[in-house]
Amino acid sequence: MSNMAIYPGSFDPPTNGHLDVVQRASALFDRVIVAVAHQSEKQPLFTPIERVKMVRAAVVHLPNVEVDDFDSLLVDYVRSKGVRVIIRGLRAVSDFEFEFQMALMNRTLAPDVETIFMMPKDSYSYLSSRITKQIASLGGDIESFVPRHVAAELRRKLLSPEPSRKP
Repeated sequence: MSNMAIYPGSFDPPTNGHLDVVQRASALFDRVIVAVAHQSEKQPLFTPIERVKMVRAAVVHLPNVEVDDFDSLLVDYVRSKGVRVIIRGLRAVSDFEFEFQMALMNRTLAPDVETIFMMPKDSYSYLSSRITKQIASLGGDIESFVPRHVAAELRRKLLSPEPSRKP
């Protein structure tokens, strides 16, 4: 069996913190699947197709990383791919309680699937997609938070004038 892992998330948008975790995981596993979740209680700004496209562009230099999307229970998706490891990123202690509960629930649903927690570089520990979107929506500089192509997509989505509606 190959040494594979799935790194799931909403990636709305993918940040340098997410990409740091992908980079680290790609050094530990033969194959990493970055799995973009369709359904999210977070009400994503970007469609699943847009998020997959942004992540793919950001990981193109990592030959053992692929990007996919899913619209099912995570453990069902993981099993469908023949994977037994879920990667979850932890930025701070505040993330731990939620992630711990999710890991225990996933273990209850799929005892053969393990969750591994990975931390991004400390310089990304404050970074979140939500904060990045908020800064971008107010015209702030987000170039150090996300790849250049993601910053451009955020500006396009958040700062472009709405098309006029004619009666």
